[in-house]
Amino acid sequence: MELIQKNPDLSAYLAADEVIDHDHPYVREVAGRLAKEAEDSYAYARLAFEFVRDTIPHSQDAGDPRVTWRASDVLEQRTGICHAKAHALAALLRAEDIPTALCYQRLDVVHGLVAVRFDGAWHRQDPRGNKPGVNARFSLGREQLAFVPDREAGEADHPELYAAPHPAVLAALRAATDRAHLWETLPAAL
Repeated sequence: MELIQKNPDLSAYLAADEVIDHDHPYVREVAGRLAKEAEDSYAYARLAFEFVRDTIPHSQDAGDPRVTWRASDVLEQRTGICHAKAHALAALLRAEDIPTALCYQRLDVVHGLVAVRFDGAWHRQDPRGNKPGVNARFSLGREQLAFVPDREAGEADHPELYAAPHPAVLAALRAATDRAHLWETLPAAL
């Protein structure tokens, strides 16, 4: 699948905003700690991915009712669904000048991922968090995402790469009173 940049300006995929707030002191602190352990940007990207995937539980898996959506909140509160975890990973990567996009799959609801740009190409990553039956890994080669869409069931990969969260996803996250409410309002398609 060929990934398509929604914004032709690569600098858009390095920008900070209200959601991907990589200029926030806590995001900078976490990025700085991870950067000290990495010998280069590839190693840093892998460490950041593993940090988000493994140390921030997916709120559904953990039974956590809280809804987070801002990267700094996800990192500080240590909880979030796939979209929130993608926002946190995007912020950590952008904090170290690694172009990072948000991208999506259509499963039973829209599922959030990121794509990182290395060597002139985009590579999708899924920091959702592993559990039995889910084994996402960081890869700049063959993708190893949490889920493979079931085409016969109408599921699909969206090829678009967004510099900011899709407005429908962000609206659902912001409006949710808790995770149960969020499950009822997350978009099924973009």
